[in-house]
Amino acid sequence: MAWDEWEQMKSDAAERQSARMRLNRLDGGPGASAADLVVNRDDLGAVGHEAFLLHGRLSKDGHHARPATFTAANALTHANFTSGAQLMSVHDRWNSQVRTLLDACARISDHLDYSVSAHANDDADIGGDLLSVSKIDGYFT
Repeated sequence: MAWDEWEQMKSDAAERQSARMRLNRLDGGPGASAADLVVNRDDLGAVGHEAFLLHGRLSKDGHHARPATFTAANALTHANFTSGAQLMSVHDRWNSQVRTLLDACARISDHLDYSVSAHANDDADIGGDLLSVSKIDGYFT
């Protein structure tokens, strides 16, 4: 690689980096607004609702085979079949996985509910702070 080629590559990289760097201002493009942080509560609500619905369905439907599997595993074990212990292992693993998924769905739903609430509180706090600053600013003009 020649020195000139290296310098050209550094220059091109610096131009690309400066084009992406925008601090303390909006880019002013189409649809630009004064809001830097936007949280669409409808999107969060939809995802949280789906997680809630999945939790409900999984808590009901994830256990259909549990009693029959447990009974079959016990019957096979008492009849001296080695597959009884293996079936009980499958039963236990399935229950563990269903509990893990239920916990994950509950966490997603709860976290999104918390996020919507926290963002609403942040918006109210910021709005109050800006209102008090604008009142003070009026005395300086």
